[in-house]
Amino acid sequence: MRPSKSRSGRGRCTVVAALSLSAALLPLSAAHAAGAPSGEAPAPALTAATTDAFGRVADAVLTDRTAALLDGTRPARTALKATGGVRLSAGLAGTETSALTALHGTRSRLAALGEAYTDGDTEVTVDSTRLRGRTATVQVTESTTLTYAKIRGDEPATTGFTAHHQLTFTARQDGTWQLTRERLTDKGPRPVNEPVPATAEPAVRPSAVIDAPRSATTYPAPANPKNLGTGTTYNYAAMAAYAEKYWRNYNTAYRRYNGAGGDCTNFLSQSLYAGGWKQVANSAEDYGTWYSKTSGESDTWIGVNEWSWFTQTAKRTTALANAYQMDVGDVLQMDFDKDGSKDHSMMTTYRSSSGVPYLTYHDADTYRRSLASLIASYPNSAYYAYRS
Repeated sequence: MRPSKSRSGRGRCTVVAALSLSAALLPLSAAHAAGAPSGEAPAPALTAATTDAFGRVADAVLTDRTAALLDGTRPARTALKATGGVRLSAGLAGTETSALTALHGTRSRLAALGEAYTDGDTEVTVDSTRLRGRTATVQVTESTTLTYAKIRGDEPATTGFTAHHQLTFTARQDGTWQLTRERLTDKGPRPVNEPVPATAEPAVRPSAVIDAPRSATTYPAPANPKNLGTGTTYNYAAMAAYAEKYWRNYNTAYRRYNGAGGDCTNFLSQSLYAGGWKQVANSAEDYGTWYSKTSGESDTWIGVNEWSWFTQTAKRTTALANAYQMDVGDVLQMDFDKDGSKDHSMMTTYRSSSGVPYLTYHDADTYRRSLASLIASYPNSAYYAYRS
């Protein structure tokens, strides 16, 4: 389904059903009527049409979030309307109202930082459905592209990300389905169309071999030019090219760590290696190795904090005073809740002539997200910038 864009400028949305669990498509009335309590109607049939409606509701929720970020007239909320007999529960409708309010705040912070989006395109793919009694758990993949407004004139054309969500639908006694819960299942920074999370209380700071200082996030930053030309030790263009080639279609030559703490630093290490970083297989120092081989990866290759400790000790990186000083091949890490432990790593793959870095990373898989977007979504986080 590819409906045309509305006058509000919101992006089109496509729902693709990709279900492999044929049993989940069987009518429930026959399968569960015998086990239903006396006086309770059996759960409604979970047909292909119902599954398609699940995807359309997911599409509407996520598209409403994307639309909340767009410049211009505020569009009508389509997620509040029943789709194929499926609607949001009252509780989730309230939650989504709060989410959109939070995203309007994100849009305002973006505007203050000199960034806006003129168009958005959100597509949802239903990956699987699992049925338990009167509850259907649906896994979906969201692919969103946002078009940068040309405010400074040197922004890239678009930014994009792929995110994964789990939705819970519950069958009511009147035979209809309601969406009762939605959650993001990816690690790393939440996509820009996710509401800002609540700030956690600072935790006890863990001990570390070496800890990089925090970087300021004020714009514009003091000049700190980087040599990207010939004669440099590393090929920064190759680092960026690798990241932008494999941000969504993973390089099968490497293991994936999405389900084991996140793939962000593994992907960062691959990009640095593609640009000339040398692997270190043996070292007498704590966190002195950095490698990926058939037997596995070092903690410093895949771990956020461990990578920082290695690169600082080995002088592979130097800390930048301001995150806006980052250029192609430089690295940003975030501590979402300021508990002293860094949570996510990403690489700068583009820098505009007006001095805005754009970052590409895994979990959720994202292409050219601006530093301004991260700051607007995470105004209370700590940022660590490294020159590679």
